[in-house]
Amino acid sequence: MSDTEKAQATRQTEEQFRILIQGVTDYAIFMLSPSGIVTSWNVGAERIKGYRHSEIVGQHFSCFYTDEDRAAGAPALILATAATEGRVEREGWRVRKDGSRFWAHVVVDAIRDEGGSLVGFAKVTRDITERKEAAAALEKANLALFQAQKMEAIGRLTGGVAHDFNNLLAVLSNGLEVLAMQSRTPLDMRMVEGMRRAIERGATLTQQLLSFARQQPLQAEVHDVNELIRDFEPMLCRAGDRSTVCELKLIAARLPALVDAARFETTLLNLVVNAIGAMPEGGTVTITTDTVESDREVTATLPAGSYIRISVADTGAGMPDHVRAQAFEPFFTTKPPGKGTGLGLSQVYGFIAQSGGDVVISSVEGKGTTVHLYLPTAEAQKTGRTVTAALQAETVLLVEDEPDVLGLASELFRSIGYKVLAASSASEAATILKERTDIGVVFTDISMPHGISGIELARLVRSEYPAVKVVLTSGYPLAVLRGEHAALGEFTFVHKPYRLADLVRALRA
Repeated sequence: MSDTEKAQATRQTEEQFRILIQGVTDYAIFMLSPSGIVTSWNVGAERIKGYRHSEIVGQHFSCFYTDEDRAAGAPALILATAATEGRVEREGWRVRKDGSRFWAHVVVDAIRDEGGSLVGFAKVTRDITERKEAAAALEKANLALFQAQKMEAIGRLTGGVAHDFNNLLAVLSNGLEVLAMQSRTPLDMRMVEGMRRAIERGATLTQQLLSFARQQPLQAEVHDVNELIRDFEPMLCRAGDRSTVCELKLIAARLPALVDAARFETTLLNLVVNAIGAMPEGGTVTITTDTVESDREVTATLPAGSYIRISVADTGAGMPDHVRAQAFEPFFTTKPPGKGTGLGLSQVYGFIAQSGGDVVISSVEGKGTTVHLYLPTAEAQKTGRTVTAALQAETVLLVEDEPDVLGLASELFRSIGYKVLAASSASEAATILKERTDIGVVFTDISMPHGISGIELARLVRSEYPAVKVVLTSGYPLAVLRGEHAALGEFTFVHKPYRLADLVRALRA
């Protein structure tokens, strides 16, 4: 091959390579001089970073970095590392022309000539913001699920202990009444009175535990939350001392919620007392109200909807992360021995959760703590039944052909407050639906050996009983089920084996 032919072949190869690089749009591919000046720019770089070829060639590549990274010397460091090691790979925030940030995966290769001299760098950047956000969302969901499972487990344990403890207290109380009638001396009566006070303290303790476990009956009625707070303001203000100020910042709108007024006042008082305790040198406790309406999840456990938010903020020392993570657990306290039972926030959590809401703590060390209470608006709780029925125990129709699974699932639903009707087939369930008018949820397995399937039952409920919620379950892989049942996506689905947290999430969706 002649020199002319070799040169022509080289030019053709270079042109093909240039066309290839320019055709890549998912990656920013460009060259840098040894000092970091941009010398080439492909279409993908323009799409990702926002600069046109004429705007960026000749500029230093450090303009892609955040101010923080530039101040730390990150651009020079990545070039020095690539020059020394031949190649460097990093992830971090980068800046587009319009100032917006994106999470980038970056590879920088050192380019050397035949003599080994550094002639520049090849830089490849990919925008992986969506992947990072998805990973962060998954981690957040996992943490939320873990927290929900932990709180459910603690709630069941404390609820069981409280019930048994109440029975023991009842025996002691009844026996004490008999002893009181037989005692005569002043010493006897003083001992009896002391024992009565101890029993009363024990009874109060069990009530607090039952509150956390959400096993206390609520006298729920529709109240204007703002009105409840205003009426209770004098008591809240008396909870502090001269060094503490209690302020109300309530929105003008009416905020109707279905709550137990007395328990709501106790909840507010608990939060204000905690806030005052976090400010030993004095400060301000601020109670604010507003509304939250969202078509996305409002908190880790609350679905999209309309909610009332009550926030109690202090100007105290704030909470470390490990304290905030345990704040709702019964008996957890940072106070000295004898200064608190550690049941205040657990009561708050139990009452708000039982009322259909959620509690979120925001805290920064040195800058105070804010506790946000979320309650569904009364309008949002109307589901074809009267508002006052929203917190009453719903009846679930459980449809399962395996007797052992049916029995265990029935106990699981009863443990979270549902009344259970059991059916061993979808056909039997359809008959029960005709006979009963109090069913709020149909929870059915998809695969049934006899008669109609769970999907067909779900369609029947959707068409003839639109006020009844439907949740489907199965042990088969979801991909297989979707291939067999195109309508699966229309209903809430829980995969077997399901846990208590899975059921709660599905039933509240």
